Amino acid sequence: MENTLQNFLPLIRFFSLSSKEFLYKVSPYRKILNHQLYKDLLNSHMDPDLKPNNNIPLPRNLKRSDVIESNIVNLNIISTILRWIDKIDCNNKFSHLRELYLPYKFVLLLRGSRDGFTYKKFHELCDNKSNTVTFIKVKGTDEILGGYNPLVWNSSNGWGQSLDSFIFSFKNKDEIKDLILSYVSNMNRAINYHKTHGPSFGRDDLKILCSASNDVSPFNYNRCEQTDYEKRIRDTEEFFDIEDYEVFQIMK
Repeated sequence: MENTLQNFLPLIRFFSLSSKEFLYKVSPYRKILNHQLYKDLLNSHMDPDLKPNNNIPLPRNLKRSDVIESNIVNLNIISTILRWIDKIDCNNKFSHLRELYLPYKFVLLLRGSRDGFTYKKFHELCDNKSNTVTFIKVKGTDEILGGYNPLVWNSSNGWGQSLDSFIFSFKNKDEIKDLILSYVSNMNRAINYHKTHGPSFGRDDLKILCSASNDVSPFNYNRCEQTDYEKRIRDTEEFFDIEDYEVFQIMK
């Protein structure tokens, strides 16, 4: 039996099992499992914040393009974002490694490198679209910034009120442990609407805008300064340039 099972063990998503499944479906066979693997599994269930040691394969029959077509982020980041939106395991920093959570499809509305970096194009393609996620690749770094807006975008020069919006940052697309998640703290200024703005959150928490008076100049006034969200998402308040950015609408 042990020799037969060895061929199937690499196909089992051990770290995606619940504690109950581990107790009743894995523990009885611990003698035929690799000692280190069993130890790692046991430790992961005793401490949910412990990083799993194996690579999690994609769910069977799922291709990356079935979920999102992005030049900036991967499925680990997408899974993390969706957990935050649905408020699932928000405090478990390695939940995305235990099981990918991908219940929605991301529909691309705008890509800067394809559509341009002007506020005119942003409003043309994204206004009146709800449940959007923005990803911004900071030029000259591996840093990824962004935010979730459950409301629609518009050019009203006002504010969108929400308790569910959040902003975030990742040091790079392959490292999740140093991520920063910041929920809105002032719901009255959750979303920043303005004709010359791109996707902006709070007064200055994540501000993307063009200081020029014409609608053909690219965004050139981009910064993050904590004002209306719980945490700052960058170590600096200096202005940054955008290498690329993408806006997606989340669909069932």
